Amino acid sequence: MTLRNKIKYLKQRISLNKKTFILYSVLRALVILTAIRCLIQENYESFMLCILSLLLFLMPSLLEVKLKLRFPPLFEAFIYLFIYAAEILGEINHYYTIIPGWDTMLHTINGFLCAAIGFSLIEILNRNSNHIKLSPFYLALVGFCFSMTIGVLWEFFEYSFDHFFFVDMQKDFIVKNIGTITLDPTGSQTPVVIHDITDTVIHTADGKTYTIDGGYLDIGINDTMKDLIVNFIGAITFSVLSFIYEKTRDLKERNRAAEIAGSLMLTSLTDEDLARQATQIEEQQAAIAEERRKRRKLLRHGKKKENS
Repeated sequence: MTLRNKIKYLKQRISLNKKTFILYSVLRALVILTAIRCLIQENYESFMLCILSLLLFLMPSLLEVKLKLRFPPLFEAFIYLFIYAAEILGEINHYYTIIPGWDTMLHTINGFLCAAIGFSLIEILNRNSNHIKLSPFYLALVGFCFSMTIGVLWEFFEYSFDHFFFVDMQKDFIVKNIGTITLDPTGSQTPVVIHDITDTVIHTADGKTYTIDGGYLDIGINDTMKDLIVNFIGAITFSVLSFIYEKTRDLKERNRAAEIAGSLMLTSLTDEDLARQATQIEEQQAAIAEERRKRRKLLRHGKKKENS
């Protein structure tokens, strides 16, 4: 199967759920329009982000086939919206700087969704094992730890790019108060506390001077800690929901918290499930082809009437 046919097949898999496919189609159209705008403005870096976003949109469908996992429609919709909000709105349209809290919101959602992935993976193994039965608390704990690990690895990634390429992925904050042992003249590791900093002046070796109005520039530490804290909040929120879900899984009636967790839970796919989906895609494509054939036939019939 060629790359073009693979991409076409992944799109066809998305179309199996009508609501998800509508959302995917709308966001995909918006990304394409943004890509055209970037080309007109000769902003090729942003154009490549658009291409990356279009490829990331196909990831849930690709993972379903490769890992034999079923992404529920609500979870898939969250992924599409997250990619669009992070790459197109956040990076290209500068929402990270225009809208306060945009980055905070995305990191919270990321913590929530990653906890759902972690819990789902261990829950699938637990359900299909004949020898090990893990407690609901342990399953929720694994989901939480998985989410926090992803959050920490992402901060490693941001720090590495900032350290080697100076791209400022860890957005700097202006702070007015600092405490540091570096300025302690005695070398006794006694913090020197400075309050109400109004500005900072930076002199470089080549004679340039930079003034930071409003305080002192922290180099990413506040952003890193904020991201990890809100990731923690998102992870612990889903972990609580997943614990309730697992405790009430066998009950006929579930509360709202369990229903929310269940609607975001990944499940395993068998070969029969994949074959059934492939059959649905073939039937869907055959119906579309038949509809197009009927339209062309009606169009030709209408032209014959006009000519006669």
